[in-house]
Amino acid sequence: MGTLWLGLLALLVPSRLHCFPLQTPDRPGPPAPSQNEVMFAKNYLKNFFNLTHETSFGRRGVSQITKKLRDMQRFFGLNITGSVDADTIQLMKKARCGVPDTNIAHFSTFETSPKWQTERLTYRIENYTPDMSQGEVDNSIEKALDVWAKVTPLTFQRLDSGIADIMISFGSRSHGDFYPFDGPDGTLAHAFAPSTGIGGDAHFDEDEKFTYRSNSYVLFMVAAHEFGHSLGLSHSDDPGALMYPVYSYNNPDTFQLPRDDINGIQSLYGPNRNVNPGGPTPPTTPDACDSTMVLDAVTTLRGEMLFFKDNFLWRSYPQSPQPQQTLIANFWPNAPKNIDAAYESSQTDNVYLFKGDHYWGIRGESLLRGYPKPLTKFGFPSSVTKIDAAVHVTRTGRTLFFVKQKYWSFNERRGKMDVGYPRYIYRDFPGIGYKVDAAFENNGYMYLSTGARQTEYYYPRKRVQRVLLNYSWLDCN
Repeated sequence: MGTLWLGLLALLVPSRLHCFPLQTPDRPGPPAPSQNEVMFAKNYLKNFFNLTHETSFGRRGVSQITKKLRDMQRFFGLNITGSVDADTIQLMKKARCGVPDTNIAHFSTFETSPKWQTERLTYRIENYTPDMSQGEVDNSIEKALDVWAKVTPLTFQRLDSGIADIMISFGSRSHGDFYPFDGPDGTLAHAFAPSTGIGGDAHFDEDEKFTYRSNSYVLFMVAAHEFGHSLGLSHSDDPGALMYPVYSYNNPDTFQLPRDDINGIQSLYGPNRNVNPGGPTPPTTPDACDSTMVLDAVTTLRGEMLFFKDNFLWRSYPQSPQPQQTLIANFWPNAPKNIDAAYESSQTDNVYLFKGDHYWGIRGESLLRGYPKPLTKFGFPSSVTKIDAAVHVTRTGRTLFFVKQKYWSFNERRGKMDVGYPRYIYRDFPGIGYKVDAAFENNGYMYLSTGARQTEYYYPRKRVQRVLLNYSWLDCN
């Protein structure tokens, strides 16, 4: 079976994740997992990671449950503890696809790599959801199939009657295939790998609320994932891939199939022979171990650090040594992507994201009402149309904004720009150069990035301490 997919991750982003460190008399750790959580974890591993014998041990004395926990943590990029820690429980509680995650790799195909033996496939929509108009459903399904047609030789012809290769239907609970749905907010859909009979068919849970464009269960996104299974793809551990096990929102009008998914489907069917090679570049997931990586922005968030690159961010916090990568849209569904700058204000407890000539205010995980606002509302002249970097200086209560070769100083307490700015970066920050791409403060030091290189700067004495690479913060071994 292809998938029992997907709950809306945007509704289930954890408030703050913490691992369980070793407890000491002077520093007690978080409480141990409850018996219910342990049982929940075991059932999860049985369903998705083939846990069969909970108490058996391998040749090295490692129990089956510990091994499967490590497999699961590795797949999702968690800290590999082999224990039922809070990070692991939080992720297990996210609604997701029901197909087992047995392949710990990027794109994968089903066992024996089943695929269609013809390039001309048919599909039929057997019934419709009342959540949307028939025209919206038709358009969503057509666009979802076209996602795969654009990058392969496959074509899809719609039938109005009879048996098609891909039969599409909406149903709830038990709906005739021995894989019942679970009601609202659980699994969204499932599909079957290519074969005769039910193979290739895609079923959508009628108990969910499907939409055409809004930031919810967008039918196009659910269907595009399911049709990947209908064509022979299993899941990917790439958090930016369409075939990642958990649902992510994307705007159907601007969606581009990521490179990982293209590599997967073309491994089965080859490329589209009629595509112009000069088309748009497919999005790729940033590699934490890329020594040439240029960060878009960095900010703190209530004890965490967030590192931004393209559509993604890495979350880093003291209790977990391994940063966790996720889509910005999964963490903040209404926030912009490809941002220019970010910082956390100690005065307002808000995080501000900057992109182009606007900025967004966020508190915790919620976008504040009334945003985005133009930069002029922050006190910048209309000539400033982009912020390169921002950093809040705890000791002074000022936030510094870097714009081209100059920087501004904003008084957070007064809510106004300081007099006498902008000033030249090279004069007030000797040793760092003329431009800053990303900036943040950590343990009394300022970190100023230009390109892939980063300067550790002791701001009170205007002194360079050392030079690093951006990826040194992302636990790349």
